[in-house]
Amino acid sequence: MKIGLACYEFRNNDVPFNLSQIERALQSAGGGVDLLCFGETFLQGFDALSWDYERDKDIAVSAGSEVMERLCGMTREYGTGVLLGYLERDGDGLYSSCAVMADGQLAHNYRRISKGWKEYTVTDGHYREGACTGGFAFCGVPVKIALCGDLWDYPERFRTDGLLIWPVYVSFSLDEWQGYEAQYAAQARLAARRTLMVNSISREPVSHGGAFCFVDGAVEQKLPYDREGILSVQV
Repeated sequence: MKIGLACYEFRNNDVPFNLSQIERALQSAGGGVDLLCFGETFLQGFDALSWDYERDKDIAVSAGSEVMERLCGMTREYGTGVLLGYLERDGDGLYSSCAVMADGQLAHNYRRISKGWKEYTVTDGHYREGACTGGFAFCGVPVKIALCGDLWDYPERFRTDGLLIWPVYVSFSLDEWQGYEAQYAAQARLAARRTLMVNSISREPVSHGGAFCFVDGAVEQKLPYDREGILSVQV
C-alpha cells in the first residue's frame, strides 16, 4: 500500500476553499497513492470554532452530511481513499474527528480522546471526546489513528503492531521544529514502530506544515516546511 501525506494550506471557516484544496491534492496524487491523508480539522480549519455552542453547532458537520457525501464522491471519482480531520456534530455533541473514506463510502470515523482540541476551561458538555481507539484495515494493512495530543496524553492506548497515522495541527516556529522533530518521533515510538504524521499549513496563525514518516523513533522521510506537497510512503 502507498500512502500520501498531504501537507496543504487550509483557511479557517472556508470550507469551499478547503474542499478545493482536497480535490487539488487528489488531482496532484493522480491515483498514485491508495490513501491520501490530511491534517487535524482540515475541513473547517483548526481555529474555526468560537466556543459559543449556538454558533459552533452550525460549523461542525455530521458524518453523513452533504459535504461528507461530496468527499466520499471524490474518492470514487479519483480512485483514492481520503483520511481527513474535521469538526463533527452528532446529535447535540461536537467532536474533533477523523474520517476515512474510500470507494464512495465512509469506512471509519475516529473521535479524538484527548481534550486539548478545545478551550476546556470555558466549554460546556456539548464539546466532547470519543472513547474508542480501535483501528481498521486498509488494503489489508491494520491502521490506527491518533489526533494530535492523543499520543502525548494516552500513548499506551494507541499501541499497535500495524501502522499509526497521526494527523496534527501545530504552529511551531521553524526554530522550534528543529528540536520538536526528534521529540515527536520518539513519542510516536511509544505506540508504533512506524508512524505517519501530517500537519497543515495556515497563514493565521502561522503554521509551517510538514509531513513525516517516523520509523523506530527516528525521522525516515519528511517534506520541507512552508511548501505544499505530498509525501509518498510505501507501507
